[in-house]
Amino acid sequence: MSSQTTFLVELGTEELPPGSLFSLADAFAESLRDSLKAADIAHGDIHAYATPRRLAVIIEQLSEHQPDRENERLGPAIAAAFKDGEPTKAATGFAASLGIDVSELATIDTDKGPRIGYRQTLRGEATKALLPAMVESAIKHLPVAKNMRWGDSRIEFSRPAHWLVMLYGNNVVEGSALGLNAGRTTYGHRVHCAHPIELANADDYLEQLESPGFVIADQQRRQALIRAQVEAEADKLNAHAVIDDDLLEEVAGLVEWPVALTGSFDEEFLKVPQECLITSMKENQKYFHLVDGNGQLLPSFITIANLESRDPAQVIAGNERVIRPRLADAAFFFDTDRAKPLADRRAMLESVVFQRRLGSMADKSRRIETLAAAISERIGGNSSAATRAAQLAKCDLVTEMVIEFSDLQGVMGGYYARHDGEPEEVAQAIAEQYLPRNASDDIPASLTGVALALADRLDTLTGIFGIGQRPTGARDPFALRRAAIGVLNILIKGEYNLDLKQLLQLAVEQHTELSDDDRQGLAFDVLEYTRERLRGWAQDNGIDTDVFNAVQARPVYKPLDAVRRLRAVQAFTQRPEAKALAAANKRVANILAKHDEALPEAIDASLFESDAERELNDAIQRLRDQTQPLLAHAAYGPALDALASLQQPVDAFFDQVMVMAEDPAVRGNRLALLKELQELFLEVADISLLPQ
Repeated sequence: MSSQTTFLVELGTEELPPGSLFSLADAFAESLRDSLKAADIAHGDIHAYATPRRLAVIIEQLSEHQPDRENERLGPAIAAAFKDGEPTKAATGFAASLGIDVSELATIDTDKGPRIGYRQTLRGEATKALLPAMVESAIKHLPVAKNMRWGDSRIEFSRPAHWLVMLYGNNVVEGSALGLNAGRTTYGHRVHCAHPIELANADDYLEQLESPGFVIADQQRRQALIRAQVEAEADKLNAHAVIDDDLLEEVAGLVEWPVALTGSFDEEFLKVPQECLITSMKENQKYFHLVDGNGQLLPSFITIANLESRDPAQVIAGNERVIRPRLADAAFFFDTDRAKPLADRRAMLESVVFQRRLGSMADKSRRIETLAAAISERIGGNSSAATRAAQLAKCDLVTEMVIEFSDLQGVMGGYYARHDGEPEEVAQAIAEQYLPRNASDDIPASLTGVALALADRLDTLTGIFGIGQRPTGARDPFALRRAAIGVLNILIKGEYNLDLKQLLQLAVEQHTELSDDDRQGLAFDVLEYTRERLRGWAQDNGIDTDVFNAVQARPVYKPLDAVRRLRAVQAFTQRPEAKALAAANKRVANILAKHDEALPEAIDASLFESDAERELNDAIQRLRDQTQPLLAHAAYGPALDALASLQQPVDAFFDQVMVMAEDPAVRGNRLALLKELQELFLEVADISLLPQ
């Protein structure tokens, strides 16, 4: 049996881009995993590590060899290979093609009779011999956004590469990549560990890097340390540190030895909206901000240094000097922007392109005016406020603050609208227009905000679909998936039972820049795309795929109504009658599909020939009267519970009644009865698609 040893590969570089650092490390590990699988080499866990100056992968329990494998080559049939006991040209030619003597051939039984052949055991190659090519290929195919060259070399990578470590246990794996020969020498922290580190064994990597190297290679541990240090610093001030996951990951990609330090800034800056200050600190300086018990920003920040300074006060003072002009810029932008009302900026939107074929942001604003007002009326809101909010919604795009910090669009519009004396309902809606930003985010709290947020997304969806730019598997430059999911979240979380088909048709009508051909079927295309996004919601909420398909098979265009049906059908599947009724509905659907003859408009009880027919008809009529009020109030669960009582009469009907009677009238009457049975369930979903 092949022994197993730890393998380490580390590529040392200049500082890598923090935004792509961890994805590069994961890709490095995944590529090696794929190569080992293709080579059929056994291994244990694979770990990816990354710091600003290195990408590394450790593979545990890596087998020393590929497994041996049996190779079988078949030649001609025995009858063609030998004549009178002597080999024919067919046999000698086959042996020659294998480089062996005819005497080494064997007789192998096959489905087509005995044939000559050759069996041999192929020895697996040594893993150490295969690793260099695997590593070189993995590095070559890393998803680097932009390569560069360095020195006189024509070698390209994200950043200049300086060292390469490849150790299999305590042995160096001879190989090269990016012009570097592999060895056992790595390097620690630039400041705290100026000398090279010789690794005796691959298993020593993490420990040796940390001490004496002052490098924490495990990015997850580095993030955990940063979080703990930031929270400890906040506790000293009796404050709460707001630790954004994206910022935490980015900061972890900037340091190898994190040390948290707390600084402060002038309280005068707190007159500026806290979102501006927070965004400036996060985007420009990568600081973590602090808030009090009421969530209000405090004039302090926490920065993560990449070393243990002998004089941390100097480091803090330096950061405080740097942050002051940044915050002063934010204050300047805020004061400058307020000097000009939002309404006066509407004309400037004419020169801001939304999309070349769909016009300017001013054109978009005019489209969503009509749409937002119509939605507002449907949800009991103020259509005048919705119209005004739509007119001003995009005006902050041309303010200094939003030009500098694009993430503040909408937020700043809300502040500026309040400053201009616009109604609070309008200002709040402007601030809420981009909610929810993700699946877990809050939806707009105001009715006007809901109308504006829906109108904006529906305009984008119909417009981009209309010019033929619908998302593909990997490309979604206009974030249409997020827009569709946002629409669903607003309607479902807010419990707005709106007809999405109608809203999309209204949105399409606003796109007068599109041709009639472009608009043909456009609303339905976007509707189906959005309904399919509901599948993700269903999965996240424990809805079975069969249940989703059963509801999706019905023309349900109100997402909230669809969700109510999904929950009801999911609960129905847990009833003991569900499988039998699903099977019966499947049988009914198959019978009706094969007979497209016209059915009588009403059931004729005089044509019944058995008690089973009468009992099923009585049950259907009784349950129709019972369920209609429930269905009218979307009480799908109680309706299905009532319909579950049909199992016994349905089973009896199929046991005792021949549907396809010879008498056309009797046959038609029985088919009509089954049609009524089917329609009862179709009021909720097509349960014939449920498991049977």
